[in-house]
Formats: sequence, C-alpha cells, structure tokens
Amino acid sequence: MNAFLSDVRQTLIPGVDPRHGPLPPMLVCMTMVTGLVDSFSFLRLGHVFVANSTGNILFIGFALAHVPGFSIAESLVSLGAFVIGATIGGKLNFVFEIHRGRILAVSTSLQALLIAGAVVLSLVCTVPVQSGYRTAFIAVLAIAMGIQNAAVRKIAVPDLTTTVLTLTITGLGADSVLVGGTGSRAGRRLVAIASMLIGAVIGAILVLHAALCYPLVASLLLIIFVAIWVMRAGKSNESWTQA
Repeated sequence: MNAFLSDVRQTLIPGVDPRHGPLPPMLVCMTMVTGLVDSFSFLRLGHVFVANSTGNILFIGFALAHVPGFSIAESLVSLGAFVIGATIGGKLNFVFEIHRGRILAVSTSLQALLIAGAVVLSLVCTVPVQSGYRTAFIAVLAIAMGIQNAAVRKIAVPDLTTTVLTLTITGLGADSVLVGGTGSRAGRRLVAIASMLIGAVIGAILVLHAALCYPLVASLLLIIFVAIWVMRAGKSNESWTQA
C-alpha cells in the first residue's frame, strides 16, 4: 500500500519524483487531452481516432471487410497526418534534445495552435459535420497528437505515454511481485489509465450534451495550461530537464 501511494504521489504532485520533476502531472493532463480529442473524433467525425493510431489500422481492416460506418480514406488521413505530426515532433526533439522542458514547451505550444484551429473550425461548421470539415478536423488534430507523441517518446517518463495504454495495462500484471517481478508501479499506471478514462467520459458528455466546440475548448485549455506550466518550470536547468 505504501508503494502504491508513493507511486500516486510521484505521479500527481510536482517535484515529488526527483528524476522527472513536474513532468508526470503534466503528462497526466496530456493523457486527459487524448481522451477528450479521441472522444470528439470517434463520436463526431465517424469511426476514426486522431490519437490512438492503432485503432485506425483496425478500422481500415473493418472497412476492407465492408463493415458499415468505417472509412478507409478518413483512417488513412488520420494516420498520414499523425506521421506528419510525429515528424515535426522528431525535428523538435533533435533541435532541443538535451532539454526536456524545452521539448515539451515548444511541442505543446504547437499543439495549442493546432487545437485552436480545430476550435475555429468547430465554430463555423454544422452538426452533423460534413465531409470536408471532417477531413480538416482529422488532419489538424492528428498532426497535433503526432507532435505530442513524439515529444512524450523523447521525454520518456515511464508508464506515461499519454496515448498508448496497452503496455501500461500489461505491466500491472506482468511486473507484479506476485509473479516474481520487481513491482508493477500500479499507482502510476492506474493514474494514467484513470486520466484517459476521465478525459473520455468528459469528452463524451460534452459531445452528446453541449456545443460542438466544447471538448476541443477543454483540450485547448489543458494544453495551454501545460505549455505555460512547462515554460515557467523549464527556465531552470534542474536535473529533470536533462534528456
């Protein structure tokens, strides 16, 4: 129980984790963004994800099997845009590779601009979202999430990938002391899972019961919050900033 609570504290309270400083709670916020944007994309833009790209591979397979409601073209747009975003993020990683604070500050700033563009789109389009607007939404949001994933991959805080939770869930069992492992870090992993779940629940509620822009506005506010936070915290050269 003490180890579990220590994991939770290190994940949610800035600076408790000496190696990663304030990065864990920042990445928890970004995991919530994943839940928000993917609930928006799946529920409003058809069966497509903009963050969880693995799902789009499956959706293409379903579309090839002529399952109704799945689009090969839109899934490919999402995958292609995600790769473009990851490429942009990779370049940022190369430029700022020795300073994790600057990597996250620049990447979240770009994300904020892209999500702000999606908010503008949501204010001018109608519901249901028409094909041209769907493609624009998917492209803009997938680029933003590709940038996020590239940055988070470089920052490399264990179990806080912000989008892919399969290995996080696997680790709960595979690393457990019950099977002779070193410990599952269950606290951090459950926080990561819960944060995406909370983002998805809030996103779905906003999609179903509020204006089209609301889940995107919530995502934008969270990303701006993280961007400002990391800009302020990353002005130093404390140990957590070193890649």
